[in-house]
Amino acid sequence: MSIVNGNMKSISLLVVVISLFPLYACRQKTPFIPELAAPNTAMVQSVVPESMIAGAATIMSRPEVPVLCYHQIREWRGNESRGVKDVVVPPAAFKSQLQLLADSGYQTVLPDDLYAYLTTGKPLPAKPIMLTYDDSDLDQYKIAAPEMKKHGFKGVFFIMTVSLGRSIYMNRAQVKELSDEGHVIASHTWDHKNVKKYADGDWEMQIVKPVRQLEEITGKKIRYFAYPFGAWNKEAIPELKKYDIKAAFQLSAKRDSTEPLYTIRRMIVPGDWSATTMYRAMKRTFKG
Repeated sequence: MSIVNGNMKSISLLVVVISLFPLYACRQKTPFIPELAAPNTAMVQSVVPESMIAGAATIMSRPEVPVLCYHQIREWRGNESRGVKDVVVPPAAFKSQLQLLADSGYQTVLPDDLYAYLTTGKPLPAKPIMLTYDDSDLDQYKIAAPEMKKHGFKGVFFIMTVSLGRSIYMNRAQVKELSDEGHVIASHTWDHKNVKKYADGDWEMQIVKPVRQLEEITGKKIRYFAYPFGAWNKEAIPELKKYDIKAAFQLSAKRDSTEPLYTIRRMIVPGDWSATTMYRAMKRTFKG
């Protein structure tokens, strides 16, 4: 979520995202070159030994990498509210944004790349960018993935497993295909429940089971997570570590100085932003 228009803009967009979820749930709905995805039958292990991981202060000192967050990529509908349109990006706008990034020399990086950079200082491209997609919407498979392919880009798809196979969402085969093509599949819980509200049994349902399901689909280790609504708290981080989540992504708030790997910042791209507006906001948000 962009912080370019201040706290009120951030809060309003977060409220919109929260308000949209019930609709989702009820619808049946050196330079460094990123490595190719591991074979389907391999379970990828951590690329950075624990003994080599830098401390929080060192991680915080490294310039932030721009991380963009998209949800639905489709045409606006006439009966939709202004708030809904804020998080629905029309395909033409999305395509122009990716074109501008490509023309400006940006290269996509994936979570393993970002993790290695933050924890060991491993070099990234001169202009790194991470493209992320939340909630498993089918238009991400039909529109975003082909458009990224035109530019040689790879993305990160945070999958909400309750939606798999439902109308307007991706199915298991499509998730597998994205993984096989070198995109990263990561967890976004089972049904988008806010981690601040978890009781003991919720961790099994919202984290453990979705991760196992995605690992079974992709044949790869799932070790990255995006907080529903971008909402995190201190109590969630030890639980994520317990279940071998290596890093977690929030939205617009500042990174936590003691747990920067579990509060990596992203910027939601509103639906009415032109490519130039997106680019300027990204530069202001991620000053590194």
